[in-house]
Amino acid sequence: MFNKKMIITNLIVCFTILGISIPSHALFGSKFKSLKPDNGNLSIPIKDINDGKAHYFKVKSDNGIMVKFFTVKSQDGIIRAAIDACDVCYRSGKGYVQEGNFMVCENCGRRFSTDRINEVKGGCNPAPLLRIIDKENLMISMKDINSNAWYCKFK
Repeated sequence: MFNKKMIITNLIVCFTILGISIPSHALFGSKFKSLKPDNGNLSIPIKDINDGKAHYFKVKSDNGIMVKFFTVKSQDGIIRAAIDACDVCYRSGKGYVQEGNFMVCENCGRRFSTDRINEVKGGCNPAPLLRIIDKENLMISMKDINSNAWYCKFK
């Protein structure tokens, strides 16, 4: 009898040999960590997102839409935050994936330097979220999440 772990291991080996990459969340669950607001704000410990990698989160807006967003520390040392969607491709519900110092739209393939996240708005740029650093946490207001929830209506 085959066990699930052995099957997954064999699939990973086969895909690797064939040069096919599969995101780990496709095999092991969602890449989005659920957050709950506290006093109208989301609080994310800086120590958990300070590594230069994209970190993905989700939270339910006041109107019931699950809003997905990411944070990433860019090469200039600034922690950025954006909705996992843009003005152009949001209906696809595909979002962004990180490739080095770039966030890449999984719908159209456009690449955006992480140091431009929150700096450039509109078009296929990731929709920026206002954020502040409060001591040891990145804070995002639920007001900003709620006003950007429409981007995630199709996810």
